[in-house]
Amino acid sequence: MSELREKEEQEVKEEGEEEGEEEEEENTDTNPEAGGGAAEKPPEDDKGPGSDEEEAQAAGSTSGEAGRVSSSDVQAAAEEAETQADLPDNSEQLREPQRAEDVGNSTATVKVVLVPEGHVMTVAFAIGLSIQELKRHLASELRVPAEVLQISLDGRLVEEQQSLMELGVRPHGSTRMEMSSTDPNAHPLRPLRPPEHDNMPDVITVRVQTDDGGFQEVVVEIERPPQRKAFLGGYRHRLTGAEYHHAAVQTLPKRRPDRGVVVFSRNTQTVELKSQTQQCPVSISTQMTGIGCYVSCMNDKLVAPGNYITADEYHDRRLRAVIRLQAFTRRWLAQQAVERLRRERDRRLAWLELQERRRREEKEEQLRDRRHRWLNPQRREDFTLLYHALEKWRREEEQRINSSLRGAERKAALCLLLEQETQLIAAIGCHRIAVQNNNYDKTVRNFLDKSAAPHQWRAADGRLIQMDSQHTIRARELRDLYNNISLSAVGQEQRLQVLMTLKHTVMEHECQVTRDMVDLIDREVDLMTRGVKAASLAGLRKRISTLFLQYIKTPAFNPEVAKLLKVPQNPSQLKNDMFLCHGCQRYLRSADFSSSASAHLSGQCRDCARLDNIARSRNDFSFYKNILRRLRADEQRLNEEAKIPFLLQVEDVRYLVEVVWTSRSALRAGSDLYNLVFVRWERQRDWSPWNCILLSKEETSAHLEVEDVHKAYEATFIRRIEHKHTLARRHFSQIPVMAEYLDSQPTAALGNQLISKPITMATSKHATDTPPASAH
Repeated sequence: MSELREKEEQEVKEEGEEEGEEEEEENTDTNPEAGGGAAEKPPEDDKGPGSDEEEAQAAGSTSGEAGRVSSSDVQAAAEEAETQADLPDNSEQLREPQRAEDVGNSTATVKVVLVPEGHVMTVAFAIGLSIQELKRHLASELRVPAEVLQISLDGRLVEEQQSLMELGVRPHGSTRMEMSSTDPNAHPLRPLRPPEHDNMPDVITVRVQTDDGGFQEVVVEIERPPQRKAFLGGYRHRLTGAEYHHAAVQTLPKRRPDRGVVVFSRNTQTVELKSQTQQCPVSISTQMTGIGCYVSCMNDKLVAPGNYITADEYHDRRLRAVIRLQAFTRRWLAQQAVERLRRERDRRLAWLELQERRRREEKEEQLRDRRHRWLNPQRREDFTLLYHALEKWRREEEQRINSSLRGAERKAALCLLLEQETQLIAAIGCHRIAVQNNNYDKTVRNFLDKSAAPHQWRAADGRLIQMDSQHTIRARELRDLYNNISLSAVGQEQRLQVLMTLKHTVMEHECQVTRDMVDLIDREVDLMTRGVKAASLAGLRKRISTLFLQYIKTPAFNPEVAKLLKVPQNPSQLKNDMFLCHGCQRYLRSADFSSSASAHLSGQCRDCARLDNIARSRNDFSFYKNILRRLRADEQRLNEEAKIPFLLQVEDVRYLVEVVWTSRSALRAGSDLYNLVFVRWERQRDWSPWNCILLSKEETSAHLEVEDVHKAYEATFIRRIEHKHTLARRHFSQIPVMAEYLDSQPTAALGNQLISKPITMATSKHATDTPPASAH
């Protein structure tokens, strides 16, 4: 048995040497200039002794994971043959399966097309392995699960148990398969290295010189290694710059066979300790000066040991450093927070100062405007304000006289006061007449401009469209002619030309007015030709302008003025729109009477009410007009569909301010009417007389920030405000146009909460027209 074992080992060694020689011959036959490629595969017809072992080694040098034969497998086969040495008849039968196994270990080129991307992967794989092993290898290359891969050949799926040999793939041959993914969304098939990065083709043709001196073209398939091979040397052509590597780098590195168990490195399990002496150089030697030896000490350094730091001290020092860093960081954050609060405070104070300055400027503007209206009255409201100031001065003087004088002195002082009052009233009346004369021309010109204005309307895109009709053109011509007639500083020739134009214009219509105008025009022309001065013709020219204005205001001659006349030309329109004024005993239209939210006209017209106010009470309603104007502007900004503020009139606002809220702020009881405004009591509801509060402008901003008034104010204050709302509701509930906006709270329940007590307004007749209100 020992001799047989030695004989078998000798045969194995000889076969290995023959294989090494054949490999060297093959390496010398291949082209050394094909850098980075694979070795040429020998044809199947040239197999010599030990060809099976060569095929096994070639299969072991490919990139496949399984089906590789190593020297240990050959040795195991030899030992198995040794055990069967006593059976010589069966040796040939044992060699047949070994040869079939060697054929199965042969490799073939498998080109896999990735569907649907179309990328091609080339793999050298053993034909004896199954499709399942091929899937595992490709799954590891593509980094996807093997269960989602499907491989098809010639349009049909192949089974996982089939091998490449069963599918008809020959050793060292090639085949083309298609591979797709069952879940392309979660696991798409994409190569880790895109094909455009590969500069090397899959197959090259090499021209090899044969033994007989001829050349033969051999097709060589390129196998791309999965890892980058190390550079083991070579040379570079100095003229062309081409690089040539050694033949050792053209073959794939050998991999250890897979034993089926996880093997760890021995270096990670054991530690090897070595003791080795080393000769130090002179510069770092420890040699000392001794007898017969001198060592220079010029470059020596004296090193003193420092304090030893323990682990606790080290960690304590790091802890103190961390605490210090945190302290500085928190200090910086605190400074940032304080700075942010300071900026917010400054911004808040600046905003408050701006609001205060704006309120102060607004009040100064109101006082300045009021003073200007005193000194230079131009409108009816200005004269009302002037009479109000006169009445205030009279009352103060009368009170001073009554408190300081008695008897005859008092009567004399009152008579003097009455005389002064009479003189002031006369002066105001004279100034009023002068202002009316000055405003007459302005009023006439405004009237003519309105009649000559073109028709205007807004288009769908927001553009303003203007259109002139024949009536507007006629009105414009008459306006221009009136302006030329009214000019005083013109020459005689220009004046004659204007008079001739006016004469031809009015002669188109035959009536008494036109005949009078023609007579006056002829008279002025005759006087001008006689050399009469222009100052003597002022009265005649005034009569001509007045008659021509009457001509312009006649709708038969100027149709555009019909819409501007106070008295309509159609008598049917006056049938239900004429009312009797109890003051002047005239029948006037409803527009000449002042109305309130109750929709009831007062017994006096506007002129009689204004005259009665000048003669008796002399009240000024500009405060209440400003309050109403601001209320409408605020509600229009908050709610464009607000209606109640636009139904109220000045008299209604006056009733709310004087009777309900007693002309004082609800919070601080401020009585400055210039500084009082109406705002909502509850912000979520629209403004109404029963959802409002009278505050000063400074208190308004704070109140509007309150979300819930029942939580912000005390119960006593809330009951007082609700009582005022009840008074307002009780008053306006009897007005038909306001009753529909009342809340669902019944009026009868409101009456049960109140004790009837009439309230009269001594300074206004509005209270006599309304039912008596009630107070708590």
